[in-house]
Amino acid sequence: MTELPLALEYGTAILDLDGCTFHGDTAIEYVPETLEAARATGIKIFFLTNNSSRTPEMVAEKLSGLGIPTEPRDIVTSAQAAAAMVAEQLGAGAKVYAIGTEAVVTALAEEGLERVESADDDPVAVLQGLNPKITLTELSEAAIAIQRGAEYFATNLDPKLPNERGFGVGNGSLVAAVVNTTGVTPTAAGKPEPAIFHLAAERAGASNPLTVGDQLITDVRGAVAAGMPALHVLTGVSPAREVILATLQDRPSHLGLDMRDLLLPYEAAQPDGEWWACVDAAARVQGSVLELRGSGRLTDGQTVTLHEYRALAAAAWHAADSGENVSCPDIVVSR
Repeated sequence: MTELPLALEYGTAILDLDGCTFHGDTAIEYVPETLEAARATGIKIFFLTNNSSRTPEMVAEKLSGLGIPTEPRDIVTSAQAAAAMVAEQLGAGAKVYAIGTEAVVTALAEEGLERVESADDDPVAVLQGLNPKITLTELSEAAIAIQRGAEYFATNLDPKLPNERGFGVGNGSLVAAVVNTTGVTPTAAGKPEPAIFHLAAERAGASNPLTVGDQLITDVRGAVAAGMPALHVLTGVSPAREVILATLQDRPSHLGLDMRDLLLPYEAAQPDGEWWACVDAAARVQGSVLELRGSGRLTDGQTVTLHEYRALAAAAWHAADSGENVSCPDIVVSR
């Protein structure tokens, strides 16, 4: 158990946005007051997003309007990370055919790259970001440039984006159209690539930040690849069952319910004979089936405590790493 609030163990927290900090135009419950309290204790709060359609200024304005005062300097977007990657590989002044909003255009300009309007302008790179108003003409122009030899980059490969109504189409789904046309897979800059995490840590001035996210295959996988600890919260895409059955590359170092866990001392599960124990809870795998001490096998839709959830995940991960097949029903986690 950590003696201090979890985030104080690291000093800086790098937070995901969609599904972690807000849903659409609504702040997720407990987030504004938790981040206010975190800052009051000296914890630096930084934001990292795969959404390439907004500039840091736009993101900061949105967060501030949701009761989370934020400066643009405290945000790194996948558009910024992608532009930095293009500049590093191809040099300042390189011609780029870009798909995306003004956020992508601004990021390119900040890195000294030249945006061109057509494949006939001889771009040496194509950078594809999300634009809600994207057209078939733009996708086709990108495909032509790539067929002519332009290097292909993408801000991120998220197939879907969470919002208050469900899920919308993400950049990865649109990238797939260009990949299907050209046979070329882009170099992606956003999560789960480690580069964007290192860029965020560098700009935050943090040597060992704690990352916070809701989606295993982007937030957690990227943090693991970057060698950073990750707090997973159950407020967005990846549910508890998915976490419990996660493979090594997608396992968070810390399991939470919501943003409040950022400011609570962390109680991790520990081995206890054939069980894995967390405070007053213990779990094990018997014949590929997860069970809790005192209540037996898990059932579909069962509600478990946060301590039980951590014990279940530890037991499942240990069993899976030992070569056992593990099954887990859908569960609900509460405090």
